[in-house]
Amino acid sequence: MDEEALFDEKQYLGRDWSWISVRLILALFCFVAYYINWEHVVSQQLFFIVGVGILLVSIIMLYMVSYRTLVTPTHLILSGLWTTSLVKIDLNSIVAVEKKAYSTFFFNNPVYNLHKAGKVRFYSGGKEAVWLTDKDGLIYVIGSQHPSQLFQAIEKARLKP
Repeated sequence: MDEEALFDEKQYLGRDWSWISVRLILALFCFVAYYINWEHVVSQQLFFIVGVGILLVSIIMLYMVSYRTLVTPTHLILSGLWTTSLVKIDLNSIVAVEKKAYSTFFFNNPVYNLHKAGKVRFYSGGKEAVWLTDKDGLIYVIGSQHPSQLFQAIEKARLKP
């Protein structure tokens, strides 16, 4: 990448607060069941192992990169987790840029390059997203922890001669 980066962000798979809460509640349930279950030693050990497993997986997911967003003066580049393909969006083909809510749901699953109903979604966490519309009418929804900076970087790159 020879071009200068106007915006660079890494989205992590396990850092969305709603899913962290779900994992911690599940682990707490396992530890409470471990404490209450005194008569059955085998199931008591199983609850403890599952609770510790949930905590370990949760810690590993905190450092697992889901995708990276990079805005250069000419392109928006999204590179995903491990074997996913690189998505390169030409900013000259973008006709509209909006910053608005990603979804009305409280829990949103992380997605990368999900094509559904004329939209291409990229999301790991955050409440807001940048919505890009290209010349063909295809809408790109890019979730971000810093949607204002992403929006400003895309606008700056589009308006640059």
